[in-house]
Amino acid sequence: MDEKGFRVERDTLGEILVPKTAYYGAQTQRAVENFPLSGRTMPRPFLEALALIKQKAAEVHAAHGRLDSVVADAIIQAAGEVRAGKHWDQFPVDVFQTGSGTSTNMNMNEVLAGRANEILTGRRGGKHPVHPNDHVNMAQSSNDVIPTALHIAAWRLLQETTLPALSLLEEALREKADAFADVLKIGRTHAQDALPVTLGQEFSGYARQIALAAQRLGAVEPRLCEVALGGTAVGTGVGVPPDFVREVLDRIHEETGLRFREAENHFEAQSAQDAVVETGGALKTAAVSLWKIANDLRWLASGPRCGLGEIQLPALQPGSSMMPGKVNPVILEAVLQAAARVLGNDTTLTLAGQAGLLELHMMLPLLADTLLESIELIGRSARVLAEKCVRGIEAHRARCAAYVEQSLALATYLVPLVGYDRAAQVAQKAYDDGITVREAALSLGVASPEAIEKALAEGLKPTLS
Repeated sequence: MDEKGFRVERDTLGEILVPKTAYYGAQTQRAVENFPLSGRTMPRPFLEALALIKQKAAEVHAAHGRLDSVVADAIIQAAGEVRAGKHWDQFPVDVFQTGSGTSTNMNMNEVLAGRANEILTGRRGGKHPVHPNDHVNMAQSSNDVIPTALHIAAWRLLQETTLPALSLLEEALREKADAFADVLKIGRTHAQDALPVTLGQEFSGYARQIALAAQRLGAVEPRLCEVALGGTAVGTGVGVPPDFVREVLDRIHEETGLRFREAENHFEAQSAQDAVVETGGALKTAAVSLWKIANDLRWLASGPRCGLGEIQLPALQPGSSMMPGKVNPVILEAVLQAAARVLGNDTTLTLAGQAGLLELHMMLPLLADTLLESIELIGRSARVLAEKCVRGIEAHRARCAAYVEQSLALATYLVPLVGYDRAAQVAQKAYDDGITVREAALSLGVASPEAIEKALAEGLKPTLS
């Protein structure tokens, strides 16, 4: 190894070469060398939450005189820079690492200390005058800070990204439900013709699905907003000053507007991650809802000439490298793929959620990466579906009306007039002769023309009302 581009850093295991450009130190470098598994690093929302905790902890310690103000100010500045999107290249540790996330916690501690030292001395890295453990990690342990960062990142993403996107999609679907309230079309059960509905009624069902998805995600708040901070190594809170957790969480609330609470029981908070599994289940349900809606829209728009073709989607891009003029439902296909990923992620969360052993949970990095990906996928899918697809949907009113007239299910409306068996004969004749139910009923003379017309009209009234 060419040592010109490296400096020597030290930890309890000895010396190790670290790139001169790195703010981090020995423990991060060892993790980089030990975990070359995926090349996938911890998600930015998680690292932002971790930097937020470190920043507010330094503020609280300085306020009580436990941390020298000069040291604290340098840590606070360094953490602010990370939160502002700087230094992302300084977090190279793989997601698949030590299960407590200690490597990522030390990565953050070393980066903040290394940057703080540069601020104070001009020299990047090292442990003087700012120490990654003694100062940046004061009154903390990986075992309480990492699950706390996970909960904060997850709830913040849900509140700021996913829930607003679901609200946007619900609104777009309700607008279409209103716009299509008078569009009579054929209903389908078992993928076969059934009684008529309105296109607006179909869209109202989609809107309700999304409203319920948002309710389910919002309902995780009491559990997800309990955080493990203050439990330190095993849940007993060794080394935590009085009111430290409350003051840190108050400062987080002041800045983010989000209220987090110290865990009622630190042994539960650090040895289990049931709230994460619960949140994953709500995300899975939202993914199933998005799947249903996207798949329905895909079929309703099939064609444009040889499918159902009851709605028209916005044309966004050419659909074939070979067939000129082909336009595909690309947004719906993207949403379906995202939903499939979230469904798979739920299985990962379920399996990883079982990794609590005695006083510590040991798959926290995987839980963080997986949960945050699902939260972002649901939010982004909902927003794209609303903005690039639903808002631009148009109804093929003439085709919808033609399908209703051709449907054999209209024979149902004759049952009160002529009975089930006679109505079935009408439907069979319509099918055999390739004519409408109206024409078959008139041909068979099951009732007077006026009575037939009245029965059909009366049958449609509840649907349109």
